[in-house]
Amino acid sequence: MLLKIAFRNILRNGRRSLMTCGAIAVSAIALILFGEYQQFITLGIETGVVARMGHLTIFHAGYFDFGAGNPNGYSISGYEKVMDLVKNDPVLKPMLRVVTPQVSMFGIAGSAESDTSKTFMGMGVVPSERERMIHWDDYHFYDDVLGSVPRNLHFGLKDGQTDKGIIGAGMARSLGLCKHFRRGDCGKSATDGSLKALPGREPQLNLLAASVGTPNIVRLTVIDLRQQGFKEIDDMYVGMNIALAQQLLYGRDEHKAVSILVQLIHTADLNKARDRLNALFAQHHLDLEVRDFTEVQPAYNQITGLFDALFAFIAAILAIIVLFTVVNTMTMSVMERTNEIGTMRAMGVRRSGVRRQFVIEGFLLGVIGATGGVILGTLGGFWFNHLGLTWHPPGQAAEVPLLLRTTGVLTLQLTILGALTAMAALAAIIPANRAARMMVVDALRHV
Repeated sequence: MLLKIAFRNILRNGRRSLMTCGAIAVSAIALILFGEYQQFITLGIETGVVARMGHLTIFHAGYFDFGAGNPNGYSISGYEKVMDLVKNDPVLKPMLRVVTPQVSMFGIAGSAESDTSKTFMGMGVVPSERERMIHWDDYHFYDDVLGSVPRNLHFGLKDGQTDKGIIGAGMARSLGLCKHFRRGDCGKSATDGSLKALPGREPQLNLLAASVGTPNIVRLTVIDLRQQGFKEIDDMYVGMNIALAQQLLYGRDEHKAVSILVQLIHTADLNKARDRLNALFAQHHLDLEVRDFTEVQPAYNQITGLFDALFAFIAAILAIIVLFTVVNTMTMSVMERTNEIGTMRAMGVRRSGVRRQFVIEGFLLGVIGATGGVILGTLGGFWFNHLGLTWHPPGQAAEVPLLLRTTGVLTLQLTILGALTAMAALAAIIPANRAARMMVVDALRHV
C-alpha cells in the first residue's frame, strides 16, 4: 500500500521526478562505463603480467633484495630437484599450469660487423614452456573481451635453437643491425612488434657476462627482433635459450637457475599456493623465498591502485550530486504537501509513518533512476565496443583495441544499483525528518 501511494506521489510532479531520476541515471551510466573500463585495464594488465612471468617466482633467499647485481651468487643450485618437488607435491599439483626455470643477467653485447657494443639484459628461458605461459587466459580476457584481436602466442625460439636468440628493437638500432631485418629502420611490421631477420643475413652477436673468475663469452645468432614496449627494456633486451644463458653466466661451473617461475591455473589460488611453497621449502630446509607477481612487477599495484582511487573519487562526486538532487526534490515535495502532512497526522498517522512515506518515495526515485542508468550504461558499453577505438598501453609493443569489459560485470552492476538506491533513500531521510517534526496545527493552517 505504501509503495502504491509513494509511486502516485512521485508522479504528482512528473517533470521534477523525471529530472531527479535522470540525475541518478546519469550517475549510474558514468559509474558503469568507468567500472567496465577499469576492469578491462586491470584484467588486461594482470593477464599480460602473468602470461609473461607467472603468478609466483622462486628465488634463492636474498636475491630479491641483493641478487640483481650478482645473479651468479644468488642462483638456485639443483633447481631441477626443486622443480620436481613443486610439481609432485599433492597440494600444489592441481593448481599448477607451468613450472619453468629462468636465467637473467646483465652483460655486454658486441657486433664485430658494425664494431659496436653496449650493455644488455639477457633472459634465458625454455621456449616451449614460455610459449605455454603466454597462452594463459584465466578470465577469458581475449575470448570474451578482445574476441578475434591478434595475440602473439610465440616466444620466437624453439627448444633446439640453443645458439639463436631475440633482441629488442632499440638494441638492434644501437648496434647498427637494422639492415639485417625486413625493414631497415627496425620498425614494426606485425601487430605484435615482431620483425624476422632476412634469410641468410642473421646478425651475429658476441655476449660477455661477468662470472666467477674469467668472464664468459658466447656467440648468438639473432633471428627475430621484438619491440618490448618499455624503451629502457627495448634498448637492452636479449632473449635466448636457457642452455646458452647458463653457459654464458656459469661457464664450466654448475648450471643453475636464477629463478623458477610458477604459473597457476587460477589467480584465486595464489595465496594458497604461496603458503604451501613456503611450508614445503621450510620442511625440506631449502634456502629459498617466494614472491608473487605484484612484488616482482610493482607497477601492477601502482596502476590498479590509481584506477581504484579514480573510481572512488568519481563515485564520491556522483554520490554527492545524487544526495543534493534527492534532498532538493523531497524538500520541495514536503513544502507542497504541508497541508496533506497535517491531515495525515490529524487522522492518527504517527511521525514514523510520515517519515517512512517520504523515505519510500526517495527509495523509489533511486530504484527507477539507478535501474534505468544501469540498463543504459550496459547498452552504452556494447555500443562503445563497436566504435573501433585503439590505444597504446604501457608495456605493449603495438596498439590494442580500447574496449570496455561488458561480460562478467554483474557484481559491478548490482553494486552500483544498490549503492545509488541506498543513497537516494538516505538522502530522503533529511526532508522526511522535517516532515515528521511538523506541528499538526501549524501544518493544517499552512497556506
